[in-house]
Amino acid sequence: MSDFWVFGYGSLIWKPGFEYIAESKAILEGWNRCLCVYSWVHRGTEELPGLVLGLDRGGNCEGLARLVSGEKRDRVIAYLRERELVTNVYQEVWVDITLQGGERVKALTYVVDRKHQQYASRHTIDELVEMIRRSRGQSGTNKDYVCSTYSSLRELDINDDVLEKIVAELETEVILHG
Repeated sequence: MSDFWVFGYGSLIWKPGFEYIAESKAILEGWNRCLCVYSWVHRGTEELPGLVLGLDRGGNCEGLARLVSGEKRDRVIAYLRERELVTNVYQEVWVDITLQGGERVKALTYVVDRKHQQYASRHTIDELVEMIRRSRGQSGTNKDYVCSTYSSLRELDINDDVLEKIVAELETEVILHG
């Protein structure tokens, strides 16, 4: 089996959970990173959902691509399916991405299913902050998820204006209430 790329845009950047042999910043055209998924398991519950990132149609998304050895293909794909398809709000797709050096490759990634009941249509920054502030799931607080993702993007010199505004609001809250 041949080696393959996995495109990460959220927690797969800072917590991949699988072995890889190379990585590169990459751009995915036609999709954007946004907090558009109600999390009922990892960062919230059905009663008090959190918000996690999804790839939604339109725009471009800069993320991190990781090259997986072909001999680990079945194991890594099984792991990703178990992790990403818990409630089937994501769809597994193969997309064309452009690596930092300009090379175009196919990559496996997960995009949001707009027809799924966990699809979170657009919210204001204040609404996003409020949901993130109050939510916790099996994998921890929603705030930790958002802050870890933002921090990882900054380390890679990837800008995300919405996450930046949300993290600034969350940090302001700590200063005001801390």
